[in-house]
Amino acid sequence: MSQVTIQIGGRSFDVVCQEGEESYLKTAAAMLDQEAQKLESSGARITESRMLLMAGLLLADRTAASEEKLSKSDKSAFSKTTNSEIMEHATNLESKLKLAEMKIIELNSQISSQSDSDNSRNDIDDTASQRIQLDLEEANETMKFMLDKVKSLI
Repeated sequence: MSQVTIQIGGRSFDVVCQEGEESYLKTAAAMLDQEAQKLESSGARITESRMLLMAGLLLADRTAASEEKLSKSDKSAFSKTTNSEIMEHATNLESKLKLAEMKIIELNSQISSQSDSDNSRNDIDDTASQRIQLDLEEANETMKFMLDKVKSLI
């Protein structure tokens, strides 16, 4: 545990926090102090405890408004996309998936013919072939996953 001295509303407070969190505490205290100073400069005659309460509430209100705005902006990104745009994207992904599947078949046949023509490098070709096959299968699964995700948005 660390002890940190913070300044809020012209008063010093000794506060304990976890090791490594001192800078976060100082930043939070500075924000609270800024709100407290705004209240003091407004000429309102309120007790210290009331001033700290109001400053905390102002910060909480600002945080809640920011979270709500962020939440709405995340949703609006999807709501602006039309179903036809999503379907077009899904169709494009399906086309890319089919091309990738055709490429996998082509590469598999190339690997097979290469392995057949050069038996001396059979072990190396098998290892390379397995590695390529795994990479291609992973790419195929990724494309299918992406396509499913796009379709789920519809």
